[in-house]
Amino acid sequence: MREETRSAFEDFTQSLSSAEGEAVSAFFEDFAHHNFLHANEKALMRRDFENAIRRYRTLGVTIDDALKRLAIVNLGSFYARPSLRWFPLDNAAKIYPFSMAHGRMAVYRLSVYLTEDVIPDILQIALSFTIKRFPSFATTVKKGFFWHYLDTSKRRYSLEPEESMPCKPLKVARSGSQAFRVIYYKNRVSIEFFHVLTDGSGGMVFLKTLMAEYLRLLGVESGKEGGTLDINETPSPRELADAFTMVPRTEKISGFVNRPAVQMSGKLCRQLPCRVLHFKMDAGTLRAAAKRYDATVTSYLLALLFIAGKSATDETGGTMRVQVPVNMRKFYPSKTLRNFSMYCGIQLPIQSIEDVRQTAGEITAQLSEKASRHAMSEMVTAAARIVSSLRFIPLFIKAPAVKLVTGILSDRLFSNTLSNLGVVHMPPELARHVDSMDMVMGPSATNRAACSLVTFGNSATLSITKSTADPSFEETLYDLLVADSVSIAVEGSALYAD
Repeated sequence: MREETRSAFEDFTQSLSSAEGEAVSAFFEDFAHHNFLHANEKALMRRDFENAIRRYRTLGVTIDDALKRLAIVNLGSFYARPSLRWFPLDNAAKIYPFSMAHGRMAVYRLSVYLTEDVIPDILQIALSFTIKRFPSFATTVKKGFFWHYLDTSKRRYSLEPEESMPCKPLKVARSGSQAFRVIYYKNRVSIEFFHVLTDGSGGMVFLKTLMAEYLRLLGVESGKEGGTLDINETPSPRELADAFTMVPRTEKISGFVNRPAVQMSGKLCRQLPCRVLHFKMDAGTLRAAAKRYDATVTSYLLALLFIAGKSATDETGGTMRVQVPVNMRKFYPSKTLRNFSMYCGIQLPIQSIEDVRQTAGEITAQLSEKASRHAMSEMVTAAARIVSSLRFIPLFIKAPAVKLVTGILSDRLFSNTLSNLGVVHMPPELARHVDSMDMVMGPSATNRAACSLVTFGNSATLSITKSTADPSFEETLYDLLVADSVSIAVEGSALYAD
């Protein structure tokens, strides 16, 4: 493979003028001075640049312009220095590595749909340039004596074509392996994160910055507003901070529950997820529907999820409970790119779930109380106490205690999840190259569905990760939205497995 690629590139350089050939040779001399990876990794990265130069020629870009866009200065010193830095996991992330031992892995996906198909050779270069700006992502998960931690991994971070189900577990047990993956399919670019790295907000900053660099390489210049970062700017310590430490500890703790919730019926599939559906809605009609019930979009959708969940279960008693992640940055402003989210549980007795208006009203009241700054601070305090109680237990005997903790946080305590990332903004120069965005939650071992919402422009995409082939939940949800005059189109996969 390597010899074939080099031979093709050598043939390509023979077609260049003398001045162009000299410029390319100088370019790769500069590359050698900025890259001290292992020989195999260095060779692969050099091939990436060779492929990009050749691809630019097919796009009608001159050699001079191509080399300017690919300027080696964008590698910085990241690939020329040894791996010395490490990061302790934040309190929200400490539990995730243990879940892998129980056949689970907390992985979620963020996707952007471009107006044109992805050019993989250019996207690979964008990733190599971008990753240095996110040092806590350029890491591998390792075991310490008491806790897992993130160790800097200097390597060629690679992308891959999409060939399997979303949110499959990452092979983080291998030394130096990535804790995220970048995937492309036609016009879609997706990043799947192991939750130890970041939450949805931090992941979205990475995705937007990667897209800004990819489009720059294609000649689209933009400003840095809208949440994108300058890839050549030195990372701020605030971006790498464990922001949970800035939350004042409270006298009272709350937020955790210990009673199982009613689950939707339907046989769990052997392969998870077995299906992913996207309800692509007109954001204007969605907001109008929520307003008619005097509700926010989140409260309105939660009401529909409760009603649809009730229609999809054979249970006649008990409590339905939906997990709602809460971004702590709205209470404690922070630039951190690491985890800084908690959750609240909105619950209703199944017998009380009737019409949308009544359900939305009750949900609005619960959100006001349970997703408040004070309630979230109490939950942060509770989580800190749990972690503190385990801190001096060696990792190799910590598993039984962690099983107890994961029981407290288990998805059996919830019927469903709704994660609303809100409205995503981008610089206008980039936004015109983007059709829509979405988020896919990784499948749970118990819940039959998990939901997430991302709004970009006038497109609000509600994504449903299915763990059962039973369509009752999504069919009822669709009917409820149509009844409220929400403009909607459904896209998604066929069944992966039954």
